Amino acid sequence: MTPRRSPRVAAQAATKVESLDTAKVTKPKKVVKKTTTSSSSTSTSSSSSTEIEIGDDIPDITLTNQDETELNLKDLSSKNDIILIFAYPKASTPGCTRQACGFRDNFNSISDKALILGLSADSAKAQTNFKNKQHLQYDLLCDTKKELIGVLGAKKSPSGIKRSYWIFHKGKLVVKRVQVSPEVSVKEGKEKVLELSSA
Repeated sequence: MTPRRSPRVAAQAATKVESLDTAKVTKPKKVVKKTTTSSSSTSTSSSSSTEIEIGDDIPDITLTNQDETELNLKDLSSKNDIILIFAYPKASTPGCTRQACGFRDNFNSISDKALILGLSADSAKAQTNFKNKQHLQYDLLCDTKKELIGVLGAKKSPSGIKRSYWIFHKGKLVVKRVQVSPEVSVKEGKEKVLELSSA
């Protein structure tokens, strides 16, 4: 025989069941929300551009110079065994002027052995003024979107450019120096080019 239950006990049991059902419905909603947010941030971080390292190929990137002429790095590397690229934060500022003029003053020692290219996020107009005012003999690349600067590892967060230099030999990155002084970039850059050209 089934034991009898008082109306009060039956009501309490029904309330417990109802509250349990409510808890079950609420909990999964929170879990689903957390999962969605996590996967979204993962896909964002995985889509960031890859920074090149020693031994990697020269990037297949096309930029314009101070005259708005397009220059493709892969194409340039097929015509020049050694390419030296130096990056500076902003044209016509004191440190950048020292750096650019350092390469200008050593141009005759390097130019027959390597192609020299200046690189910044400045506009073509700013690069032209810089080149003309300082009598620079080499091209200045305009990377306004910091596409090449980012791939080379010289992009500052949240903004800005790290003064740096890189040397490519026969299409491969052989020297990578990020965050250096103007004088160091010129001195080391010249030494490395002379070393590679005599090897």
